[in-house]
Amino acid sequence: MSKLAIINGKLADPAGDRLTEGSILIEGDRIVAAGDVTLPQDAERVDAKGLVVAPGLVDLGVFATDKPAFHFGGITRAALMPDQSSPLDDVGLIQQATRAGKPDFWVHPIAAATRGLKGMELAEIGMMQAAGAKAVGTGRQWIADSGVMLRVLSYASGLGLTVITHPEDSGLTGKAVATSGETATRLGLPHAPACAEAMAIARDLMLARETGAAVHFRLVTTKAGFDLIRGAKAEGLKVTCGISPAYLFLNDQAVTDFRTFARLSPPLRSEDDRKAALEAVRDGSVDVITSGHDPRGPEDKRLPFVDASPGMAGAETLLALSLNLVREGLVSINRLMMLLSANPAKILGVNAGGFGTGSAADLIFVDPDAPWIIDSAKMAAQAGNTPFDRVPVQGRVRQIMKGGVFL
Repeated sequence: MSKLAIINGKLADPAGDRLTEGSILIEGDRIVAAGDVTLPQDAERVDAKGLVVAPGLVDLGVFATDKPAFHFGGITRAALMPDQSSPLDDVGLIQQATRAGKPDFWVHPIAAATRGLKGMELAEIGMMQAAGAKAVGTGRQWIADSGVMLRVLSYASGLGLTVITHPEDSGLTGKAVATSGETATRLGLPHAPACAEAMAIARDLMLARETGAAVHFRLVTTKAGFDLIRGAKAEGLKVTCGISPAYLFLNDQAVTDFRTFARLSPPLRSEDDRKAALEAVRDGSVDVITSGHDPRGPEDKRLPFVDASPGMAGAETLLALSLNLVREGLVSINRLMMLLSANPAKILGVNAGGFGTGSAADLIFVDPDAPWIIDSAKMAAQAGNTPFDRVPVQGRVRQIMKGGVFL
């Protein structure tokens, strides 16, 4: 088996607390050792030239696979949401999705919790797990029927699968496209109170307590929501939560002038909630940062705000925007890689996202200070629907490795 040594890099090990000088030894498609390593003479050496060497990003919850965007952003594994043109509620669709990224990246499908994602009848979760599904998801919707959600959680718990849920009480959100507040009122947009999130979380936490299931709230965006997450973790429930950069760096004022690129689901929140989200990252309440990658073309975005589809292209900006958290002193770069790589891999049950012995040799070589400007017209993604258009950022992936092979 071939041996490869990465030398002269600054290692951003998610298990560490700071960058360290060191090497990474790879045999085949797996990491053998990392850090202060005695390298065998027969190992081929690759000079990282002082770049930050980090695990490839594991993006938990994308709505489309997008090779150019993934490679630009350093994403080596993507958990694909079940919300596809044909919802991922069938064994054949799961198998097809699993093969979709080869050989360029890994795709880990999230099985639809219910048939057609309609929230009524359970899908064949066990069979889809055998076909390659790594988690169960409610999709963009919240399962309103508590009896159905109880059965989903019970079944998934028995199979050892995490349930990934969208926490918004649909009875409150209805056809809302914005968060209740001054901005929505001024623009005359249909809106719903932010407490719709906390109400959904509270219900699902009660059911998680009843079933012992592992629950991941894909996007938590409000102070009330984070308070509930903290309480559940203190109680010992198997609860994790995620967020995307949009909710960390934008508030509901971003939809001013009816900017459809800022129409997201859940909608952008108040400035107080945005600050609460930053605090949740700092204090460890947030487990995952995801891109929520959802490229949307003009046919979906060049419409009146109410008619436009929610979503943003986030894959290629995920790392650069998240590095702002390091510069602001909220997390170390090692902790950031825990949020972007190690924790998502753990939730999916895959041996990746870190430098431990036996971990997949998926690596990125990052220049954290390289400046560039996000340009929606020049993005590598299938569509450039980003609310961060023309925003200057720092941090570029210079090289990417998947399974011990440079791409």
